Amino acid sequence: MKTTAFFSLCYKLLLVPGLWAHREFPWDDASFYYGSFPPGFSWGVGSSAYQTEGAWDQDGKGPSIWDTFTHRQKGRIFMNQTADSSCESYYKIQDDIKLLKELNVSHYRLSISWPRLIPTGVKADYVNSMGIKFYSDFINMLLENDVTPIVTLYHWDLPQMLQVKFGGWQNISMVSYFNDYANLCFEKFGDQVKHWITFSDPWAVAKEGYETGRHAPGLKLRGTGAYIAAHHIIKSHAKVWHSYNKTWRKTQQGLVGISLTCNWGEPVDITNPKDVEAAERYMQFCLGWFANPIYAGDYPQAMKDYIGRKSAEQGLGMSRLPVFSLQEKNNIKGTFDFLGLGHFTTRYITEKNHPSRQGPSFQNDCDIAELVDPNWPDLGSNWPHIVPWGFRRFLNFVQTQYGNPLIYVTENGVSEKLDHIQLCDEWRIQYLKEYVNEMLKAIKDGVNVKGYTSWSLLDKFEWENGYSHRYGFFYVEFNNRNKPRYPKASVQYYKNIIAANGFPNRIEVERWHSIATETCSSTTQILAAEPLLDHMQMVTEIVVPTVCTICILLSAVLLMFLLRRQS
Repeated sequence: MKTTAFFSLCYKLLLVPGLWAHREFPWDDASFYYGSFPPGFSWGVGSSAYQTEGAWDQDGKGPSIWDTFTHRQKGRIFMNQTADSSCESYYKIQDDIKLLKELNVSHYRLSISWPRLIPTGVKADYVNSMGIKFYSDFINMLLENDVTPIVTLYHWDLPQMLQVKFGGWQNISMVSYFNDYANLCFEKFGDQVKHWITFSDPWAVAKEGYETGRHAPGLKLRGTGAYIAAHHIIKSHAKVWHSYNKTWRKTQQGLVGISLTCNWGEPVDITNPKDVEAAERYMQFCLGWFANPIYAGDYPQAMKDYIGRKSAEQGLGMSRLPVFSLQEKNNIKGTFDFLGLGHFTTRYITEKNHPSRQGPSFQNDCDIAELVDPNWPDLGSNWPHIVPWGFRRFLNFVQTQYGNPLIYVTENGVSEKLDHIQLCDEWRIQYLKEYVNEMLKAIKDGVNVKGYTSWSLLDKFEWENGYSHRYGFFYVEFNNRNKPRYPKASVQYYKNIIAANGFPNRIEVERWHSIATETCSSTTQILAAEPLLDHMQMVTEIVVPTVCTICILLSAVLLMFLLRRQS
């Protein structure tokens, strides 16, 4: 039986390129669309506190679960790297704001480090005034430079003490502690910040943190941990939205949403109902897991059916998927002012039955297999493949599924994994051009997208991949203690998209590409000279003073020797 399923899957994989070649969709258009985004469309870049700030134990900051995870879980992170210093953005705010000005973005998406504000995670214990000052200064400097801050409250760095004492997101008490933290942020920064994101990619927080153990806190509670964590995260989001709505909205006039990241799932065979259902299930287990409760009041029916059935087959008296009470459903439904969407790539989806006897797990509950077309461009990191058409379909799916909500694209970008410095990032230019164009097509379809955040401003710590994957517009030399930043070719290209608010015509867009690649070659020469400059700096700072000191000491000894001889 297993052999038959294996060969069936292999056969479908071989069919993938051919099946796609013959597809037609009502709103499909493979040609490039030249046109403008709506007036007032917001262009930006993003980052997160843990990935960029460094200063992990400075100025009163408490440890986060990622500090502990990278320090203790050897072998889990590429080359056992940590974000202890990372980009040193904690000390280089002004430098990074200059980069934002160079890009000419409208907004910057940043996150606040919960343990930098509240070291133990419990507001009643202690609030770190130096953390408050850091973010207040940061936000004010952004505004002074005409850059709108879009602030994420939780981008994965839970205070370690909450994990130790309560089990982190496995514990319902997180709802209250997170609400206290959020209200502190609204109180201190709400007059300046008008766009709040409660959680960034909670799917990854739940699944990779509490199911696979690939991310902090590294727990492998298969078949239960991810669902429980997600349950508490959804409740936390709702409580914070209501807190803002009741206490702060009238005076601060801001918006509160959540950022959900999901690939697009395309059926391997669109004529096969089982593949179509599997692709729909893929989207519900990814996006719908969090979006459906917020927009419709409960988990997707596909999740309830499949997890419930698998739980029963495993001899359990109730589903492993937690249940919202009627009051909780009503409280969670409608807790959105906008929907943040992260999207990077696409997968082909086919049905794959996982026998219940294999044991409980998120992957087995879905009953799907993910495939990639071997013709899709791959930059060596195996993720993401460049599949622009999936982005438009993803955005149209959201419009149809959730009643055309106000959307901000909060993460979209491409990494590379290279053994050498590469500032002429042709692949990022191509990705940016094609994905942004597919977003423009989606807006023409009627999708209500108001802003786009390209990921990311800087090369930075990339979770389990350490510094081996680079998403930044600006290259960071991590081996240099000053962590200098160098613009890649994509900086110039993105600037032109922003300035034109779209793609004016073919000749102009081709000119952008030429200018971008010409600019990066001179920067590459500067970066190539960096080792020599570092050597010269070392000579200036260490060798020369040392030699001078030795000369002075030798002169003193010689003088003493001469004086003794004379006497």
